[in-house]
Amino acid sequence: MIKKQKGFKRMYYATLYSLNGLRASWYSEAAIRQELAVMFFLIPAAFFVTPETAERLILISSLFLVLITELLNTAIEALADKVSIEFHELIRKTKDIASAAVFVAIVLATLSWAMILLL
Repeated sequence: MIKKQKGFKRMYYATLYSLNGLRASWYSEAAIRQELAVMFFLIPAAFFVTPETAERLILISSLFLVLITELLNTAIEALADKVSIEFHELIRKTKDIASAAVFVAIVLATLSWAMILLL
């Protein structure tokens, strides 16, 4: 049985695991690299687009939501590929649904930026 860490030690290891996950997704997934590149430019842009703190928060949060959703999609795809590389209808459906979640997050981010920029 694996001994569970507690307190600050648990937080330290959780941080390491999270950084490992970010590193793994960076190297294995082009979409992650593309979304981080977009964020690199749009997060600073949010501070020039609007003086309103709440609007900046919406703009930046929408970008992080896309990244979070893409990370979950990447994890689902990796797990599905580990389960079986052969075609299976339920695995295809799972991957499609995870991809749809990313799409919805991108639509939300696009709408957020468009509404704040244009209104």
